[in-house]
Amino acid sequence: MKLLNKGKTKDVYALDNGNYLLKFKDDVTGTDGVFDPGANSVGLTIEGAGKAGLRLTKLFFERLREEGIPTHYIDCDIDALTMTVKPATMFGKGLEVICRYRAVGSFIRRYGLYAKEGQKLDAFIEVTLKDDERQDPPINEDALHMLGILTRDEYAILKDLTVKICDIIKSELAKKDIELYDIKLEFGRIGEDNHIALIDEISGGNMRAYKDGQYIEPLMLEKLMIN
Repeated sequence: MKLLNKGKTKDVYALDNGNYLLKFKDDVTGTDGVFDPGANSVGLTIEGAGKAGLRLTKLFFERLREEGIPTHYIDCDIDALTMTVKPATMFGKGLEVICRYRAVGSFIRRYGLYAKEGQKLDAFIEVTLKDDERQDPPINEDALHMLGILTRDEYAILKDLTVKICDIIKSELAKKDIELYDIKLEFGRIGEDNHIALIDEISGGNMRAYKDGQYIEPLMLEKLMIN
């Protein structure tokens, strides 16, 4: 295997057959030792976070496969903390798509003049550029098109896929009486036809989920969903 990238929460290796291998870590994003799925730096290390993240990722990706949602997922090895995926091309240097069902985190920090903490939102979609130096700035459809990052047609597909995916994840969590407040996804182009597909992971480190009004830590989320 050839190491391609050492990431914040996982490392990426190239396999001889052209696929990639993602190696999950126990590092999670946050600031000042507090977990934050929207942060752009590693904030703390939680023992078992890598395995918990991979278990949830496996659960959700296999559920999406049943629904015919395009993803990069092939399979995973929980004990080895690895996931095998199809190669994907990023949009520009990477985009993150956030779907919000409640007003929390950076949404309330920006729009607190009008929004109330925890206010219900109707699957509000926002896109940010993966750019640590500039604190992952938000970007809209017009700018994405003008800067040549994606076309308007691709943006429509991206938004539609995000809502479909997040509604499925929200429904899966609801089966355990867990409410999804927000979630961060990543997409790329896959295959000879360059179709848009979900990439990266789907874990507690990518979302805010609550049960009985209480925030659920990533490791606890995995225990509630898997056990």
